[in-house]
Amino acid sequence: MLNRRHIRIKTLQVLFAFYSEENADIVRYEKMLFESFDRYRDLYLALLTLLPEMQHKAIEKIEAGMNKKLPSKEDLHPNTKFVTNHLLRILSNSKVLSKAEKDNHIKWRENPDLLKSCFKLLTESEDYVEYMASKERGFNHDREFLIRMFKRQLINFEIIHEWLEDIGIFWNDDLDLAASMVIRSLKLVTEKDDDIKLMPLWKPEDDEEEYTKILFRKTLSLGTESEKIIQANSPNWDMDRIALMDLIIMKMAIAEALSCDSIPIKVTINEYIELAKYYSTDKSTQFINGLLDVIIPKLQEEGKIKKLGRGLIDGE
Repeated sequence: MLNRRHIRIKTLQVLFAFYSEENADIVRYEKMLFESFDRYRDLYLALLTLLPEMQHKAIEKIEAGMNKKLPSKEDLHPNTKFVTNHLLRILSNSKVLSKAEKDNHIKWRENPDLLKSCFKLLTESEDYVEYMASKERGFNHDREFLIRMFKRQLINFEIIHEWLEDIGIFWNDDLDLAASMVIRSLKLVTEKDDDIKLMPLWKPEDDEEEYTKILFRKTLSLGTESEKIIQANSPNWDMDRIALMDLIIMKMAIAEALSCDSIPIKVTINEYIELAKYYSTDKSTQFINGLLDVIIPKLQEEGKIKKLGRGLIDGE
């Protein structure tokens, strides 16, 4: 499920694109922002369906061996432990997953060479070899292997990363969240289940969609005011010298502090410093950190930042 850090990252990316385009349309970019969240779900479903795709490749290999003119003993008596993996069979027969897959934008079978290469890498891995050689059986054993294989092998294959980069420049930024959703989905399946439950993208108990709209819209509507605040507190810097990414990060932090009453001040400051560490340089991070430490307290003193509930001002 999406958390607010994921929301901030996506909002930052879309705002950067917005500010990089002359006469950009706000409505179009807000739509683009919410479409970017749908990509998390696309990737989550794709990674989940990659597991049964590996099973299909294993079945194809077994059938090809049996159909040889001169099959070996191994061809005639293959090790079927992987293809009969209990959890893998639930995924392969899942009506829920099959229905969701039809609307997904990532289609593994459109790239059979990629699937073939992934299966080859998988079967050569130490985890796979050990699993196939083990005499241990049972649902828990099967599930532990499948999760381990996904975490240590499939999700780290360079060929998958490269393919995702070809689809879109931000796919790899989405990988950690999508992978964590897959792992949680696998952990929730029990031996008694005959299907899986898909993870929701948005937290049902939080109004994260509304938070997203506020963050995006307020960053833009307060943009001119935020620039004046930044300029007033960095007199030795011309606005033209501040990198666009750094400027957007600070605008977002100011907009969130001014507009999101239920988010503690310390949380806001720390989250945007973390964004700066990832998307800016070390010097930029120090610059942003220093400015926010000056700007936010001033806005508090002026009564412009109002928080609801105990502990929200200092974040305790």
